[in-house]
Amino acid sequence: MKPLPRLPDNWRSRAADWLSPLAASAVSLFLLGLIRVLTGAQARWWGCPPKAEQRIYFANHQSHADLVMIWAALPKELRSNTRAVAAREYWTKSPVRQWITTAVFNVIYVSRERHADEDPLEPLVEALAAGDSLILFPEGTRGHADEPQAFKAGLYNLALKFPQVELIPAWIANVQRVMPKGEVVPVPVLCSVTFGAPMQVQAGEDCHTFLARARSAVIALRDI
Repeated sequence: MKPLPRLPDNWRSRAADWLSPLAASAVSLFLLGLIRVLTGAQARWWGCPPKAEQRIYFANHQSHADLVMIWAALPKELRSNTRAVAAREYWTKSPVRQWITTAVFNVIYVSRERHADEDPLEPLVEALAAGDSLILFPEGTRGHADEPQAFKAGLYNLALKFPQVELIPAWIANVQRVMPKGEVVPVPVLCSVTFGAPMQVQAGEDCHTFLARARSAVIALRDI
């Protein structure tokens, strides 16, 4: 009998490299279907159309599911080059979370722990310079009130560095009720993301004034 051909020494890693994109695609389709069953994932393009332009989508933040909700609300052609900004401390706690956010959502991790020699905006600047769009939660952490907390300066600084990138406010409705605090089983609740009109930093506008205006733009979408 003719001997079977010998597999190359690196066949395991080559197989993993080939299977990984397939697994990510399968998980992506599964999560997209699950999100739409649980939430409806309604996208309301009230102030702008869903165009393939470089943008920073910035929204209120009340749930860890916010990242996934906006991702699911975007059309397929926009999801491929739109990267969410996510907290490293939470999303890398387990290998499963880290794999999903890296392989499926292609997130940009930022650390809440500040180091003197580290610029937290550097990975965001690199992504924008490469032509990616971003999903950003300017509060920096989840809030539990009816209105978002004060916005941090990152949005303003990115807008100054990349004035050609559209800034799109968004309001995420009801997603915090999908997974109530203390529950482990998602509850089907109709959710939506309302996208507002593009905005920019105005000539001579300082950080505090711009951030207050950006926050108001997000709140204004709540009752539309």
